Amino acid sequence: MLSIDKLIEFGADTKTGLMRCMDSEDFYLRMVGLLRKENNFDVLDEALQNNDLDRAFEAAHALKGVTGNLALTGLFEPISELTELLRSRTEMDYSEYREKVLAKKQELFEMIDSVD
Repeated sequence: MLSIDKLIEFGADTKTGLMRCMDSEDFYLRMVGLLRKENNFDVLDEALQNNDLDRAFEAAHALKGVTGNLALTGLFEPISELTELLRSRTEMDYSEYREKVLAKKQELFEMIDSVD
């Protein structure tokens, strides 16, 4: 089950995340859990695979906002880095950044899905 302790291990700044959620642990954990339904991860993955840099930037930028607001630093940092690279629409191999984001997403989703 998702918990503050697990999010701290993940690298989240839970103090900031909780503050943004009116210091309600239940609300904060529910908001983090909603990331499971966030389709911009799939959009980002597909856009990067198809070299659609405009679409990839939009998805990465949206994810940067969501993960930043929830203070999910472990996921926010690689997404932020990718967003800034995509901002200039530079033609390059984004696979390393894609893999980092997807690995951290998977780690978070496994925490969300765990029943302990």
